[in-house]
Parts: sequence; C-alpha cells; structure tokens
Amino acid sequence: MHKTYTPFVSAYLRFLQLAKVVQALPDGQEMDANEQALLESVVLRWYENQPMTVREAISLAALGSPATLHKRITRLREKDMLSTLNLEGDKRAKFLIPTQRTLDFFQHLGQSMQQANTNLPA
Repeated sequence: MHKTYTPFVSAYLRFLQLAKVVQALPDGQEMDANEQALLESVVLRWYENQPMTVREAISLAALGSPATLHKRITRLREKDMLSTLNLEGDKRAKFLIPTQRTLDFFQHLGQSMQQANTNLPA
C-alpha cells in the first residue's frame, strides 16, 4: 500500500516519533499521559507568571479527582519534575514550580518540534 501525506502531516508524524523518543526521562523513568497533562498545566501557568498552587492543581477536575491529582503531584515531585515554593510570610500556599529537569524535558520537546518543522516547504 502506497501512502501519500501532505508535508504538514509528515511533519507532525515526525514530531510524534521524535517526541516519543524524548518522553523517557534520562534515568529511564517515564511519565504517563495524565502526569504529563498535569505537568503541562502547571508549567504553562508558571510560564504565564501565575504559578499554580497545590490547591489549584488538585482542583483541576478535567484531569482527575483531588486524591488522584495529589498522587500525581507527589509522583512528579519524586521524579524531580516539580518542586514547591512558599511565599515569604505565607506558609499556607505552596506554589508548584518546574525544576531544571522539567525545563530540560521541554527543551528536548521543543527541539523535536523544530527538527520536524525543518522539512516543511516554505
């Protein structure tokens, strides 16, 4: 069977291939899709200069129940993908922030996107 793809379909499929390679963390650990969705939500808020609190993260009903989300946060912290930060003078609110390991992970994903994009026609 002969397959014909548009350049954009080919670019996206190449990106998926490359992204799959970098999904595994350097020490062989992996994140499941649910952990990655939570991580992306947290990091996007951090990127927008509105870091998410643990309380806000466990209330993301579209991503799971509060207990499930709390477990995912714990796993992401154990994998050194998230850390917490307390504001000076307020020990109640814990903000979730990405670690350098998370930023490196997104760096690899961004490089994969760029690599997939290099073969697109102008």
